[in-house]
Amino acid sequence: MKSYSIGLTGLLLIFVVSAVCAENEKGNRWWPSEWGADDERGAANRLSPEKVLEAAALIEEGRIYQLGRVYEPEMPLFPGRHYSLTIPGSPSGGPAGSNQVVYHEEMISGQIGQVGTQFDGLGHVGTRLHGEDIFYNGFRRSEFGTASGLEKLGVEKAGVFVTRGVLIDVAAYKNKERLTVGTVVTAEDLKGALKKQSTELHIGDVVLIHTGHGQLWMVDNKEYNRGGPGIGLDAAIWLAEQKIVMTAADTWATEVIPSEDPVQAFPIHQELIVKRGIYNLENLDLSALAEDRVYEFAFMFAPVKFKGATGSPGNPIAIK
Repeated sequence: MKSYSIGLTGLLLIFVVSAVCAENEKGNRWWPSEWGADDERGAANRLSPEKVLEAAALIEEGRIYQLGRVYEPEMPLFPGRHYSLTIPGSPSGGPAGSNQVVYHEEMISGQIGQVGTQFDGLGHVGTRLHGEDIFYNGFRRSEFGTASGLEKLGVEKAGVFVTRGVLIDVAAYKNKERLTVGTVVTAEDLKGALKKQSTELHIGDVVLIHTGHGQLWMVDNKEYNRGGPGIGLDAAIWLAEQKIVMTAADTWATEVIPSEDPVQAFPIHQELIVKRGIYNLENLDLSALAEDRVYEFAFMFAPVKFKGATGSPGNPIAIK
């Protein structure tokens, strides 16, 4: 009888532990995607011809704002990354032909998808869960990650972004030229700034967040790299609920650094990219848009189609 009693207790304990583990697994799952178990585009599925026409209707003056930074060796870089450009010979080739043509070309070295103005694809960030590295839509790194490029979620799958862009000037809302490193931008901040600007978000928008941190670019790179103001978790969830396609900012992470929870690393990247398929664009120059109070505009960006890459460089533009 004594042995049976111990056995029953053990069985009950196993049942409880198994139930808890199953519930934890269910709670941790963010897949399959709303666009299907095979989807590799994420929130880019919200882009449509209607969004292109909506964006085009915002062009009233023909003003173009270049939002990308200049790529140069001295620019702020995430620790461990590098960038260099070399002209191999000057001229690199020629003279050739009776017309004596000469030419230059370049060699670029670096984590080219993740330096300078950088677009985070869906293969950039994942989550280690029960010993497996899981990415957007439940794709397992063990099944698609190779040294010669990702076999799923490569940046070439993202497509072109032509849609309505919205600038949320949080710095102006808080009456600051620059938010300090570590300032958490909350959902209420975003709502308040939008109300002040008389702007609203639509499904399929790209949201650009102006914090003023970009003033430090190539002026005080040490402070720029030290961290940054940015959206916290409640702001990220609120933005996701608006069904946007991309977040962007004049910082190197878009999310607040250091994180709200000091033991976590880049939780907003996980929340938006990994769980929701929402893209991210970092290190933008938003100063001219903010100065001119241009809060909605046609936004255009075409990631370079590097097969299997985690991200892309580029020069996104806004047209008003």
